[in-house]
Amino acid sequence: MAARDHWFEDVADHLGAAYLRYSFTKGTEQEVAFLVDVLGLKPGQRVLDVGCGPGRHAHALARRGIAVHGVDISQRFVDLAIEQAPPGATFERLDARALPFDRDFDAAISLCQGAFGLAAGAGETALDPDAPVLDGIARALRPGGSAAISAFSAYFSVRHQTDADFDAARGVAHERTTVKDEAERDAEVDLWTTCFTPRELRLLAERSGLAVDHVWSVEPGRYERRPPEVDLPEWLLVGHRPPPPAVVEGRSTG
Repeated sequence: MAARDHWFEDVADHLGAAYLRYSFTKGTEQEVAFLVDVLGLKPGQRVLDVGCGPGRHAHALARRGIAVHGVDISQRFVDLAIEQAPPGATFERLDARALPFDRDFDAAISLCQGAFGLAAGAGETALDPDAPVLDGIARALRPGGSAAISAFSAYFSVRHQTDADFDAARGVAHERTTVKDEAERDAEVDLWTTCFTPRELRLLAERSGLAVDHVWSVEPGRYERRPPEVDLPEWLLVGHRPPPPAVVEGRSTG
């Protein structure tokens, strides 16, 4: 087998369209409706979907008249997203740790640990392997552009995730599990998910150049404006790229 850029590619290749059978993918319409409201998305705007998977959020946004470009490291997922793409949704294979965009989008999303939170893996030594993903998202936004990024909760993992080993030094949950493909064939896989506290998310986002507007506790299919708590599995960070400071008579007012 050819060398891969990321451990998740083998998982995605096996899952294929069966990924969309999992319960956590069934809340797409609720999640997208919430994000359209929170981010103020309008038809004709351009949105970047980082870690788009088979394209479920991108498809739903495009059906609302929003132009979406989805990127994923899995060519298998990208192919599936293209097969079902409505007008206005485009896709390409890219590594979220090396996004090439610069002020190209009005908004960006990265949901359900599709990219952000998956940079760690066996042998990973970087202190913040997911930081380049946030850097690329911030850079892709036009000044004033908004972002919504979900991340797994470290509190929830320690308190409730009994099927995973939590590395307290790195904040990474490692799970050995079975996944099924479209033909119900099993494969044993390793999953590594970086887990965060709200404070860590705020610090990382601000370091990447995003102004943080909110961090809410959410779960798949139940996105809402809920203050952080320890018993829901995910955070939803909402932020924006600040506009440059105004300049008056050669002087910055920022």
